[in-house]
Amino acid sequence: MAVEHMRSWKIGDVTVTRIVELWNFTDHINMTISDAEPEEVIAMEWLHPHYATPDGQQKMNFQGFIVQTPTMNVMLDTCIGNGRDRFFDVFRDLNTSYLEDLGTLGLKREDIDIVLCTHLHFDHVGWNTYWNGTEWAPTFPNARYLFGKTEFAAWEEMRSHDDHGLHDVRHFIDCIDPIMKLGMADLIDTDHRLSTELWVEPSHGHTPGHIHLCIESNGERGVITGDLMHHPIQTALPYRPARFDMDPVAGEATRVGFVNKYRDSGVLVIGAHFADPTAGWIKSEGDGQRFFGVGLEE
Repeated sequence: MAVEHMRSWKIGDVTVTRIVELWNFTDHINMTISDAEPEEVIAMEWLHPHYATPDGQQKMNFQGFIVQTPTMNVMLDTCIGNGRDRFFDVFRDLNTSYLEDLGTLGLKREDIDIVLCTHLHFDHVGWNTYWNGTEWAPTFPNARYLFGKTEFAAWEEMRSHDDHGLHDVRHFIDCIDPIMKLGMADLIDTDHRLSTELWVEPSHGHTPGHIHLCIESNGERGVITGDLMHHPIQTALPYRPARFDMDPVAGEATRVGFVNKYRDSGVLVIGAHFADPTAGWIKSEGDGQRFFGVGLEE
């Protein structure tokens, strides 16, 4: 998007930096919670003005994250990518400064050691590759690409069907197949550990093998959600149905379990699609809980 939208957070010796492709994208709240209405959003004053518009539309970002430990550079989810043919018009033929933004961190494409995809939806795998003038080639030539074993198998099965609807698979042709063909991918289990500081945990429901990233360093902890939730309102309403969950029952159980685990824990929660402030804490409030973005704690 632009360097002014980049933001970093420190978790011990680990630095997490967001790179944004689409900033403050607005849409009807039922694009996240399928039975929700704008009046509910308007009534939740804590969502305004950062996470919602005055008329009750949700705000969200499409973004990826660079996770830097003392020993490795990890690209977590690679957004949509430039010049793509996609199911939704808003994501077609983007021309963003994603790689230039990466350069402002002093990193080149060759400096990324690991590309980790929480799941294989098109907006989390786009910059796995880039068009080099001849073909779709790996954007990060020295990296190992980590895809969930269960996730990959499920999408391979979906590719054998004709009608994909919202789970269109055309992105596999330009984002996944070139990586697999070159033998650059590792299919990982849902408890895979990347380093002393980083490991993944299962959070199935949004997709069949969805995972999220956990961080711990020098006694500090953080977690990056992936798409187990899309908007801060879901910290308050984790039990409500999410439109894009492939398994709605599992998705609800995952969100409820996540909120229960991290509520009042002091763990920094970084929402993969949360608008700014993207990072914060889930804290009890009244009979429930909500998200307190960094700088909005009071």
